[in-house]
Amino acid sequence: MKRLRATCLLVGALVVAQVAMADAPRTVAITITHQRFSPDELPLPPGVQVKLLIRNADNLPAEFESNDLSREVIVPAHGRVTIYIGPLSAGRYRFFNDFNHAAQGWVTVGDPAHAGGN
Repeated sequence: MKRLRATCLLVGALVVAQVAMADAPRTVAITITHQRFSPDELPLPPGVQVKLLIRNADNLPAEFESNDLSREVIVPAHGRVTIYIGPLSAGRYRFFNDFNHAAQGWVTVGDPAHAGGN
């Protein structure tokens, strides 16, 4: 009886761990180099939360900003930050460096050929 109970508890714990891992956000990374985002386009599936790691390889601070994603964060020189975005509907979401507006990129959710501009 104790063995059956221990087996059931183990199976239950494994099921809970599997569900928790399934809900863990996908991790995506971008790097700021020469005041540009790389990559400058992030294709993502719709309806999932994403953990976005932003690394700044430059000697100057940068600001990751997106009105579309409602995010704004300063990334120190040679620093890194983590933000969470989503879940998102299909479309294109612009982001930029508020300290250098020429540096911009897009989060593209769903089929890029059918994604409308937000």
